[in-house]
Amino acid sequence: MLPYGRQTVTEEDIEAVAAVLRTDWLTTGPQVEGFEADLAKWTGGVGCASVSNGTAALHVAYAAAGVGPGDEVIVPPMTFVATASSAALLGAKIVFADVEEETFTLDPAAAAAATTSRTKVVSAVDYAGHPADYDALRAALRGSDALLLADAAHSIGATYRGRPVGTLADLTTFSFFPTKHLTTGEGGAVAAPDPGLLERARRFRNIGLVRDRAEQRWPDEGGWHQEVHEFGLNYRLPDVLCALGRAQLRRLDAFLARRAELVARYDEALAGLDGVLTPGRRSWAEPAWHLYPIRVLDGRRREVYDAMRAAGIGVQVNYIPVHWHPAFADLGYRRGSCPVAESFYTQQLSLPLYPTLSDADQDRVIDALGAALRGRPASAVA
Repeated sequence: MLPYGRQTVTEEDIEAVAAVLRTDWLTTGPQVEGFEADLAKWTGGVGCASVSNGTAALHVAYAAAGVGPGDEVIVPPMTFVATASSAALLGAKIVFADVEEETFTLDPAAAAAATTSRTKVVSAVDYAGHPADYDALRAALRGSDALLLADAAHSIGATYRGRPVGTLADLTTFSFFPTKHLTTGEGGAVAAPDPGLLERARRFRNIGLVRDRAEQRWPDEGGWHQEVHEFGLNYRLPDVLCALGRAQLRRLDAFLARRAELVARYDEALAGLDGVLTPGRRSWAEPAWHLYPIRVLDGRRREVYDAMRAAGIGVQVNYIPVHWHPAFADLGYRRGSCPVAESFYTQQLSLPLYPTLSDADQDRVIDALGAALRGRPASAVA
């Protein structure tokens, strides 16, 4: 089965991990600080806190923003459920706002309409690697105290009007899951331009521990002393995985370039293919392309999905609208509230996209898609 996404691990990566295994540090050592510094080179110098996974990054970011019971968090439904569930677990009410046609990122007008005096955070999602319209979102939030969060699980390395993802919002979260642009096995990070927000994120991911004597209530207790002023969780990313991330970051430029080449090949090959629409993009964005999401028209998405899977092509659907999940349905959320996202879901299909996808394998994907649309069986792909 040809997967829709795949990690790219080399001997250099393996040696980087092995080198750490030969030291006294497996977790919370020098590679953590090094990885965060390397990552900041991709966020326009904005400081980063590494965490154990992308969902943890969202939870940490919401906690750093002070999200709690009585607050509202605005989320687009076209995302993985964690963008919403991690805020709900802090007691927030999730308010779903629809997405824009073409990019399927958060619609600034919908976000403005959903904003109230209780809105604590507005979470934009850079769907498929295309940045949301952050200037328009800032304008939509004018007069509100809400913080803007960028869920950039898909978009590290992307730019918006020439500015890198990581500089565009009050808080930015990343994921380093194996199918993403770089991997630490599991892992994630939170970026924040405001030093106070960044410190809150770092403290929450480290169980809330306060070791700085200048900030302790009882600093003279002894050299061993540490305090917890606000509860946190253990979301630390260990040294051994940060070493993998540092090795991967050295090749991120190449990863992004290959993804862009593959997207261009898909665009050209599928431009005249009846029954599908290729991904849209805006002139002000340089996407990072985590996904290549086509739209299969005429109600044929399930048919095409099944045919391509039968042919050994691991297409995927990204994502079920979040408010359709039973956990949210049981809270009273109803279908029909976000028609653009819901219509897109009925058509969406992600084609394989990863740096080691060969031109020949991509051509097999294209041929299998054409065969599926013609209603003919495609030859199996190993």
